[in-house]
Amino acid sequence: MGWIYVIIGGILEIGWATGLSLSEGFTKPLPSIVTAVLIIISFYFFSNSMKLLPIGTAYAVFTGIGAAGTAVVGMVFLNDGISILKVAFISLLIFGVIGLKMSDKEEKDTGRSY
Repeated sequence: MGWIYVIIGGILEIGWATGLSLSEGFTKPLPSIVTAVLIIISFYFFSNSMKLLPIGTAYAVFTGIGAAGTAVVGMVFLNDGISILKVAFISLLIFGVIGLKMSDKEEKDTGRSY
């Protein structure tokens, strides 16, 4: 269940990080309100994930999902530049998050869960 919480929190982080840009420094009321609500809900799920997962793993996955997802949203929808290096490093970030997920399972299988 901890993984579900951290994934939901990370996905919501994509929404609020994008909302920060769309709110233009909290000068636009509707995007500002949506952003604030998403921040609260995102951190609710993230904090619940830390009850079940090691803090380092939970935080890395949470921010990894948010960073990679926000970068993709920026490139696809907000006219951020796209380059081979950006795509390569976003891919590296995603593989790192997957690696953390896989290593957490291995730690639990060996009885060394933290």
